Amino acid sequence: MPKQVKIIPLGGLGEIGKNMTVIEYGGDMIVVDCGLSFPDEEMLGIDLVIPDMTYVERNLDKLRGIFITHGHEDHIGALPYALKRFKAPVFATRLTLALIQHKLDEHGISNVDMRCISAGDTVKQGCFSIEFIKINHSIADAVALAIHTPAGVIIHTGDFKLDYTPLDSEPLDLSRFAWYGAQGVLALMSDSTNVERPGYTQSEREIGTTFESCFERATGRVIVASFASNIYRIQQIASIAIAHNRVVCFQGKSMVNIAQMALDMGYLNLARECVVDVDRLKDFSDDRICVITTGSQGEPMSGLFRMANATHKLNVGDGDMVIISASAIPGNEKGVARVINQLFRRGVEVVYDAMADVHVSGHARQEELRLMLALTKPKYFIPVHGEHRHLYKHAELAKEMGMVPDHIFIAEIGDVIELGADKGRIAAQIPGGSVLVDGLGVGDIGNSVLRDRRILSSDGLVTAVIAIDKRTGALCTEPEVISRGFVYVRDSEELIVEAKDIIKERALEFTKTNKSEWGQVKNSIRSALKDALYRRTRREPMIMPIVIEIE
Repeated sequence: MPKQVKIIPLGGLGEIGKNMTVIEYGGDMIVVDCGLSFPDEEMLGIDLVIPDMTYVERNLDKLRGIFITHGHEDHIGALPYALKRFKAPVFATRLTLALIQHKLDEHGISNVDMRCISAGDTVKQGCFSIEFIKINHSIADAVALAIHTPAGVIIHTGDFKLDYTPLDSEPLDLSRFAWYGAQGVLALMSDSTNVERPGYTQSEREIGTTFESCFERATGRVIVASFASNIYRIQQIASIAIAHNRVVCFQGKSMVNIAQMALDMGYLNLARECVVDVDRLKDFSDDRICVITTGSQGEPMSGLFRMANATHKLNVGDGDMVIISASAIPGNEKGVARVINQLFRRGVEVVYDAMADVHVSGHARQEELRLMLALTKPKYFIPVHGEHRHLYKHAELAKEMGMVPDHIFIAEIGDVIELGADKGRIAAQIPGGSVLVDGLGVGDIGNSVLRDRRILSSDGLVTAVIAIDKRTGALCTEPEVISRGFVYVRDSEELIVEAKDIIKERALEFTKTNKSEWGQVKNSIRSALKDALYRRTRREPMIMPIVIEIE
C-alpha cells in the first residue's frame, strides 16, 4: 500500500478560534494546538467552547505529543481540559510554555511533561520529526511547524504575518520555507484569517508614529487598552510613555499577570522604577501617568469597561485620553462600540482604529499568503484558521497561483484527509464539533438545554402548581400560576384567572390515584396552557406543571 498520512482537523475550520489538528501515520499521532473559542450570542450562559477530543481519547496509545505554535487562547486555551483527561508531552517555546503553565496552575493541574523548544530546533516523536520555524505574529515566540512524516513533509504555518521590521528584530525565516519548497512539501496548512484583505499587513513598528503623536498632545492621563498577550505592543506603548516622562501602570488581571511574567522572563524591557502599582498613581500628576489595561474587546469585567462605568479605582473623565489599540474580533463589535460610547459620555478623548492607525493585525494578507504558497510549492493545500468564506477565498488564491483544484481541500471539522505521493482525498468523517463549558460542567450542556435557555430568555417561564389528593385525585386547593419573565401577574389578572380555569379543567379529567397518570395530567395542562397563552399573547413561554400529592 502507498504511504498515506492522515490530517484530521478538530477545530479552526469554518470558525475563528478553537484551533486543533490531529496528524496521524500508522501507529503514531501528534496534535497541533489545543485552543478554545468564546461563545456566540445564542450560547446563553456558556463560558467557553472547546474542541471535541473524543478521537484523541480513543487513540491515546498512538499519541506522541501536543505541539503548540504560540500562546494565544485560541491555540492553548483548551489544554487544561485536555490534560485533565489524558497525558501527553507538550512542546512549545519559552513564553508559550509560561502562558500554558499559568493556565494549568489556575486549573490545579500538575505533573505535566512540558518541553521547551526554540525556533530552529527539531524534535523526533514516533515516526514524526518536527522542526520549529521562526514566524512573526502579534505575540512573541510564535513558530510554524515543518512536520516530517514517512509520506512527506507537512508545513503548518500557525498564525503568521510577514514583518520585515519586527520589534524583536527577528523576521520570519523565509529562507527555511524556501528550502523546504526546494526539497518538496507534501502539504501546506496556512492561516486564512486575513485572506480577504489585499496587499501586505503593516509592520508593528508603523503604529509607533501614531502613539508618539497621541502622547505628545495628551495633557492628562493616557489609558491604552490592548490584548494582554501582545507583548510587542505593550513594549512599544510603555517605551513611548517613559520617553514622555510618564510612569506605567498595568491594570486588568490578565494584563498584570502577563506583564509581570514578561518582565521576569526578559520579554519586556522596562526600568522597574517606571512601573508603578495603581495605589501609587496618586503621587503623580495626570500628565505623568500611562495606564495599560485590558478591555479592547469591550469585555464586561475588563479594566477599561469598569473605568468607563465608574466601577474602577481609575475612573476616567475630562482630560483623559483613551487609546483602544485593537480591532474588534468578529462578534465583539457591539461590546466595543458600547464602551466607546460610554467613554465619550464621560468626556474622554477616545482614539480607536476607525480614526487612527492604533492597531495592526498579526495575520498575513493576500500578498503574504501568495508568497508562502510560492516559497513552499506544496503538492496539496489545506487552508485553515478561518470561517468558510476565508477558506474558500484562500483556495481561490491557491488556484490563481496555479495549484490543481483537486489538490486543494476545503475541509470541515472531523474530516479525515488522507494524503500520499499519488493522491489525496477526504476519506472519512470522525466525531468532531464543539464541547460547551459552563462553570465546572464540561460537555454536560447540549442543544436541548440551550434551546430551553433561549426560550426562557425570549418568552419566560410559567409554572402551574396543583395539589391533588392522593386517594381521590381531587384538587385540594386553588391552582397557583407563577410567571417569571412572561407577564407581570398583578397587571394580567384576567389572563391568570383564565390559566387557572384551564388547569382546574384539565386536572379534573383525571380522578384516578395511580401515580403513573400524573404525567398525563402534566402533559394535558402544558398543551392546553400553551395554546391559550399563545392565543392571548402571541408568546410561547416554557410551561412547567408541578403536581403535588397530598395524603
